[in-house]
This record gives sequence, C-alpha cells and structure tokens, in this order.
Amino acid sequence: MVRLPLTPAEVARGQRLGALLRQARGKRSMLEIALDARVSPETLRKIESGRVATPAFPTIAAIADTLGLSLDAVWAEISQPDYGVGPATGHGAREQLTA
Repeated sequence: MVRLPLTPAEVARGQRLGALLRQARGKRSMLEIALDARVSPETLRKIESGRVATPAFPTIAAIADTLGLSLDAVWAEISQPDYGVGPATGHGAREQLTA
C-alpha cells in the first residue's frame, strides 16, 4: 500500500494540532502526559512538533482526555484556517477552549 503525500492543508492542520497540544500541556512534562495517555513519549513529541500530521484517532483521543480537552474543541481549533501556528498568536488555544 502506497501512502499518498499529505496535502499542505493536512500538514498545516497537524502543525496546529501540535501547537494546541503543547499549549494545553503547559508546564507539565511531555513524559507525564505521554504516560498518562498511554502513548510513547516519542509519539507525543512527533505530534507536538508536527512531524506526525495525521495521528491515529485513538491516540489523539487519549491525549486530549489526559489534557482535559474535548475532541469537539480540538477539532474546532485545528480546523480554523486562520489559526496561527506556533506559540501565542493573540488568541491562545487554551483561552479559546475555556472561553
């Protein structure tokens, strides 16, 4: 089976997901979150860095649950085309999720 290259939109969505998870994690360690979510720290690192732009749904569900994020809120945040990738852009993901 040949995997098709990701579209620019999929890559951007993966970067937004990584930024959202990093921000939601805050000062908690990556290791702590990964172990609580029952995923490998390497998997979490790759998702947060955007290297895995299309992670498996159960993986994201477990991480979101550990971080106290609803999947609806995660999807709403990463689906916004004007969402800034990276650290704070004036509209922090955590602020939008809890508002």
